Amino acid sequence: MKIAVVVNLSKEKAISCAKEIAILFLGENADVVMLSECKPFYKGINISYVDTIDELFGCCDAAVTAGGDGTIIHAAKYAAVNNVPLIGVNVGRLGFAADLEPDDIGRLKKLVNKEYTTEKRILLDVEVNKDGETKHYLAVNDAVIARGQFSKIIDINLYLDDEWIAKYRADGLLFATPTGSTAYSLSAGGPIVAPQTDCIIATPVCPHSLHSRSVLFDGSASLAVTVQIPADCCCLLTVDGEKNVDILSEDTVKIKKSELCLELISLRKRNFFKLLNEKLKEREM
Repeated sequence: MKIAVVVNLSKEKAISCAKEIAILFLGENADVVMLSECKPFYKGINISYVDTIDELFGCCDAAVTAGGDGTIIHAAKYAAVNNVPLIGVNVGRLGFAADLEPDDIGRLKKLVNKEYTTEKRILLDVEVNKDGETKHYLAVNDAVIARGQFSKIIDINLYLDDEWIAKYRADGLLFATPTGSTAYSLSAGGPIVAPQTDCIIATPVCPHSLHSRSVLFDGSASLAVTVQIPADCCCLLTVDGEKNVDILSEDTVKIKKSELCLELISLRKRNFFKLLNEKLKEREM
């Protein structure tokens, strides 16, 4: 079995945690592969290296991240494209998406022995139509259309299956997966949704109305957005906090459930809402 280990090299704790993970897997006769940028940190350990993250996920049977939720979200896109199951070890602050904490690393032996279950999570296909060209982006958590550096409230038109359904005056409009319901969507006042639910959450960001609330759309919904702003201004589409795209008044952004899905490995039975309460208490500390 070949296991990819993805490390957040900006966190010293993640570097040491990944070393422990690699040694555990090697002791279980599994092959470990990492990105070549990790090589200076793991000298003397029998780890294989590849140059790109595409190669990393293209050659492995499963993947483990050592970092926070951001590390998991970044790796998740490649895991979904390559149909690779993924598990996170949380060395960040909250770790909503992670299954394990550093003290639980010993449980990873179950991964080698294939004693685990997986949870399928939906992803969003975010399509941008600009200047006659179409580009697609994959969202694990959310896609947000916001005013960016434009200082005024913006008017956002929302369409469902090509039919206009609503107009929001707000700082922005956020679309989230159930996995992303505990991220930016939660901070914007959106609902907490069980992660296996098949739906798309739309939440206005700082709406200029007491009646603008989150809406849950069925997973089969095809949504589209246009913005009304001055011709010399632009809004910003942000996908998972990583990718930024300027959106003009003549552009259209379409959001639907992706044909790809993310498989998250679970090595223990967990009550999502009990875990959520624990994590939210940590956030308040």
